[in-house]
Amino acid sequence: MAGSVVLFIILGCGAYQYFRGTIFKAVMTIIVAIIACAVAFGFFELAATGLMSKISSDKFHPLAQPVCFIILFLLSFAVLQTVAMQLGKQGVDFGDLPERIGRPILGIFMGLIVSGLLLTALAMAPLPNKYPYPRFDAGNPDAQRPNKVLLNADGFVSGWFGILSNGSMRAIRKPQSFSALHPDFLDQLYLNRHNDSDGIALITKAQAVRVPAKEGVWYAPGAIKDSQGNAITPRTGCGIMVVRMVINKSYLKNTGKFTLGQLRLICMPKDFTLSQETLIGKGVNAYSIGYYSGQDEITTKRLSELITVERDAFPEGEDTRNIDFAFNVPNDYTPVALQFKQNCISQVSRPVSSEQAPAVTPFVEQSRAEPEGATPSGEGANETYTRPGANRESSNGDKDVRGMNAIRRMTTGGVTDDELNQ
Repeated sequence: MAGSVVLFIILGCGAYQYFRGTIFKAVMTIIVAIIACAVAFGFFELAATGLMSKISSDKFHPLAQPVCFIILFLLSFAVLQTVAMQLGKQGVDFGDLPERIGRPILGIFMGLIVSGLLLTALAMAPLPNKYPYPRFDAGNPDAQRPNKVLLNADGFVSGWFGILSNGSMRAIRKPQSFSALHPDFLDQLYLNRHNDSDGIALITKAQAVRVPAKEGVWYAPGAIKDSQGNAITPRTGCGIMVVRMVINKSYLKNTGKFTLGQLRLICMPKDFTLSQETLIGKGVNAYSIGYYSGQDEITTKRLSELITVERDAFPEGEDTRNIDFAFNVPNDYTPVALQFKQNCISQVSRPVSSEQAPAVTPFVEQSRAEPEGATPSGEGANETYTRPGANRESSNGDKDVRGMNAIRRMTTGGVTDDELNQ
């Protein structure tokens, strides 16, 4: 279906330019579309964050990013196209033969851009796994083997912006690279909503989870096994690292159910240095293989398999719960951030050795046994988004609010959590 849509848009744009356009107007339209595309990719997260802070409806939040993405593109395109048409009223005639050949070619290129943007916006939306096209296997998605649509239209526009943001246009806001903050962007979007259960939120609050400022990442010890007692070995060219994710009890409504496909460890080359202002280069995503359910035992899960955190999984009197996840990280890369769901991202510290690692926090999922009609305690059905005390200490001694780090500034434009919640 998606391939047919891409083909229809490309042929339609090609036909329109052939019968009604000119080379001069087509080139101007493509330049305008490229600039509007950069505006949409560069600012949709900032706009969506601000919009969600103004609209409290949980039903709207999953639509915030695609809506902002589309609106930013359309508004930018309309304004710039109007200006371009006014400036180019005279036009340029390249001759009959060049016009007949050049117009449809440029129209096809424009169609590729438009169809790619459309598919990207649909990938952000809360649609079933098979729409706009099944990027991953329905039963057992593999992050290393994504499917692609006709001509890889969506990969073309997102990849192009990643290159652009890492080059001369990277200072639109602050020096940063889209391909560093969002490596394999389309895979992130599709895996975030690829699940085999209902009621899994795609978006959560920025304060919902975090990684401890110290001893939040470490190399796994050599001898670890799965829940069946089989030895777990790293993937070829990778080492297993453990990341401690701290879940805030106040936000269980949208964090109590998730999949490993919604948990991404963003990694950069080992010689990379993250300053307070910059994130430049190209990263890779590492997806978790499971969580520690014992001192040397990992419960493995498929990327689409449900993980449930109940209220009674939290220590008595505590409002946070640590879960230690294992990741296959390429040997020449190091983690810089953990992204949870579509909009929650936390900077991580440099990994420590297995000898310096803290004791793991085993987590065991509890089966539901509520009678029919009862409100599931783990879903936090009556929860409201309430900001925790700014200086309250969590169970491991780290403060919940540690200021605005470089990666958080990139997704909010420097806006603080207090300002977003006003």
